Amino acid sequence: MIEKNYQPADIERRMSQVWEDSGAFKAGRPERQDAAPFTIVIPPPNVTGSLHMGHALNNTLQDILCRFERMRGRDVLWQPGTDHAGIATQMVVERQLMERQEPGRRDMGRGKFLERVWQWKAESGGTIVNQLKRLGASCDWSRERFTMDEGLSRAVVKVFVELHRDGLIYKDKRLVNWDPKLLTAISDLEVQQVEVKGHLWYLRYPIEGRTFSPEDPKSFIVVATTRPETMLGDTAVAVHPDDERYTALVGQHVILPLVGRRIPIVADDYSDPEKGSGAVKVTPAHDFNDFEIGKRHGLPQISVLDQEGCLSLVDNEDYLRGLPEGSAEFAAEFDRIERFAARKKIVTRLEEFGFLERIEPNTHMVPHGDRSGVVIEPYLTDQWYVDAHTLAQPAIAAVRSGDTTFVPKNWEKTYFEWMENIQPWCISRQLWWGHQIPAWYGPDGKVFVAETEEEAVGNALGYYVEQEVITPEQGHEMATDPAKREGFITRDEDVLDTWFSSALWPFSTLGWPDETPEVARYYPTDTLVTGFDIIFFWVARMMMMGLHFMKQAPFSTVYIHRLVRDEKGAKMSKSKGNVIDPLGVIDEYGADALRFALTREAAQGHDIRLSPHLVETNRNFATKFWNACRFAEMNECVKPDGFDPKGAKDTLKETLNRWIAHETSRATREVTEAIESYRFNDAAGAIYRFVWNVFCDWYLELAKPVLMGEEGAAKAETRAMIAWTRDEILKLLHPFMPFISEELWAVTAQRDSLLVLAQWPRKAAMTEMELAAMAGPGPAGEIIPPIIAALDADDFSDPAAEAEIGWVVDLVTAMRSVKAEMNIPPSTLTPLVIVTTSDETRDRAQRWNDTIKRLARLSEISFADAPPEGAMQLLVRGEVVALPLKGVIDLGAERARLEKELGKADADIKRVDAKLSNEKFVANAPEELVEEEKEKREAALERKAKILEAIERLKQAS
Repeated sequence: MIEKNYQPADIERRMSQVWEDSGAFKAGRPERQDAAPFTIVIPPPNVTGSLHMGHALNNTLQDILCRFERMRGRDVLWQPGTDHAGIATQMVVERQLMERQEPGRRDMGRGKFLERVWQWKAESGGTIVNQLKRLGASCDWSRERFTMDEGLSRAVVKVFVELHRDGLIYKDKRLVNWDPKLLTAISDLEVQQVEVKGHLWYLRYPIEGRTFSPEDPKSFIVVATTRPETMLGDTAVAVHPDDERYTALVGQHVILPLVGRRIPIVADDYSDPEKGSGAVKVTPAHDFNDFEIGKRHGLPQISVLDQEGCLSLVDNEDYLRGLPEGSAEFAAEFDRIERFAARKKIVTRLEEFGFLERIEPNTHMVPHGDRSGVVIEPYLTDQWYVDAHTLAQPAIAAVRSGDTTFVPKNWEKTYFEWMENIQPWCISRQLWWGHQIPAWYGPDGKVFVAETEEEAVGNALGYYVEQEVITPEQGHEMATDPAKREGFITRDEDVLDTWFSSALWPFSTLGWPDETPEVARYYPTDTLVTGFDIIFFWVARMMMMGLHFMKQAPFSTVYIHRLVRDEKGAKMSKSKGNVIDPLGVIDEYGADALRFALTREAAQGHDIRLSPHLVETNRNFATKFWNACRFAEMNECVKPDGFDPKGAKDTLKETLNRWIAHETSRATREVTEAIESYRFNDAAGAIYRFVWNVFCDWYLELAKPVLMGEEGAAKAETRAMIAWTRDEILKLLHPFMPFISEELWAVTAQRDSLLVLAQWPRKAAMTEMELAAMAGPGPAGEIIPPIIAALDADDFSDPAAEAEIGWVVDLVTAMRSVKAEMNIPPSTLTPLVIVTTSDETRDRAQRWNDTIKRLARLSEISFADAPPEGAMQLLVRGEVVALPLKGVIDLGAERARLEKELGKADADIKRVDAKLSNEKFVANAPEELVEEEKEKREAALERKAKILEAIERLKQAS
């Protein structure tokens, strides 16, 4: 029996346990051994993470696909797991040690620290998984993986070794994003660009051979910089080759202020003649663009900062090489000064010697570490790299050929632009938590890459014996006695970027490199659902690794969703205070309401605007359907044994019941096709309209007289049909709102299975009318309907029933709408005149006379050959109906009211147009504010159109 009140918290807790106990989500169920597999790999959330709205959207969409395909009979594997999150996890544990006043990481040593991280993982690492379960994620939790578990670690090592053997992994000295607080390289994704109000310093660089004077512009070149502290590492000044101001100076030299280094003036297209002085300082070791300029011109790379962001000048051979006398004293004075303190001191010294021309305020973007919050430095260091360009070529070809497609398709352009200009991928991180790089160094620095230390030792001993560094006897002793080779080779201390291990996720989670049954059955996967911000960092890299090692693209479809923003369109952030906590929303409204709210807004290519009110609206939808099911229960609506209208629609004698079968069939097709094409919002919108409008507002309302009438065939059929329709709704609703649908499935009848494993309603073919509506012109101008593939379907299409009940619905809706427009109180009964010569319409009106009068609040329904004078005319399905208004409302006063409303709408449009035509407003206002104004304009235009329509109707009645 259905409880009186809908209580989502109780239902969700109970249904979660039911699913877990039944093993409903497990892949490879015995009854589905011969079914086609359907595989999705979850984008592994950080083990340190907590559920946020991005997770909620991403996992809801994946869950819809998995529940949908599971109900369609496929063997579904939704592979779950978490990412070890190198930086984030190490920070969490180090912070915990500090808070507990325990020894720090370096004090306890690597081994003990890693033990502590694993301990933390065991105690707290399951938080995000439990939160995903609260959301209703139907993953096969029995197969949960972790990027640092034994199997995945073995896969990571094998991939590294094989790529190194193939020359696709190598070590190189290049610039990286360096975090001076965490003391590690970080990826672009871990860098946040922050707008900072800083300065632009214009510096005078004396031209060699000319007597420098601040008053003589011909004695120097002016360069501008936002980071004066890096000028100590300058190795050139660049000007544009077409800049006539500097043509004669190209090939000459300037003397670097304060340092005395002689550096060349080079011609390079990077320099912009229209920007600043047209000349730029070139610091290859401290700027990514300058690094490329340096490579083009063969410039030295001089690093003047250390890992902690302090000046490093003493004993810096690259810096001191070729400098004049006295340079050592300057180096000693500035050595070990923190970079921003050094900036102030250098600017002061430049000003003292006349090298500072001017300072201008300058607002610009500065990279910050998303974890540490400090300014990131481009830092020249030795790191491990993947030859991403080579690996990218098959991944590009796979998308171009259509083996893998993006939805929406416009994201393919983004993918291609990045992949075709891809740079070497820095995969080493200076951390302890992560996959330690399987590389060992010999006494002379030679590297030995191997899957195990024993293998590396063997390779090293063989090499050094061959090179006669050690004798064969020594080699044999060291091979057989570990004590004698201790310290002979040392392992690389760095770990791998977490994106390296997650790039293997679609096949490593299935047991690769072993040839497991899971790899054979579930790879390649079907659909990847992810956010646009990790196309480069994860999607592209999974494509590269999957094609290289598995010789197949890891997924056939990549569905890209956008951001979840607040109700005003602003990006959620803690600093703005507009973050919506999904767990708090679930506590208040239920997981089903949150899921449905997100899905109804998840239009392809659009950000989602979410507000508590939106979630509450969808909670109200759940409550309405709950109450409708209770209404059915109280009216003894059950499906008798043997009642099944599949393939036997002619057995339904009542027009109303044939109509709801028709509408159910149409809703099934709309929902199914929308999910198949990843139009999640259209699928949710279709089920919402069908449940709220068609089933609750119309079918049950129109069925009430039958249910309240005498017992008989009509009542029995209607009861059965209500129960059948309810069951079909539960199936259609399940992927979106799994908890409430599973609960109602359980309490409304004796079932053979859980709803999660029930059969999805089969999609009906389109009606001739709908095919005609989709028809288009052929090459000769004739109308050609679209080709529709034959469908294994339950077709309840009934044009006659739809024509009759649809006419009743449209007529009542039109009456309600026009009364609202004319400000007629709901309690006022009005007459209705049907202007028709159609016997069919006359018969319908008479059959449904009492129902139409009750629902449309009419005093009477009459027929006439022409509309009476003073009546408002409406067109309902091609026929005229008239609503006499004289004596019902004051037509003059109503027209005046509408004219006043029209004036307000025009004023609103004019006010918004003034803002949007202001270029300064559009350029400077936050994006969400501009969008809000555009939405105001659209709403005002829509309001104006309705008012004008109402005024035209009033003219008819005047």
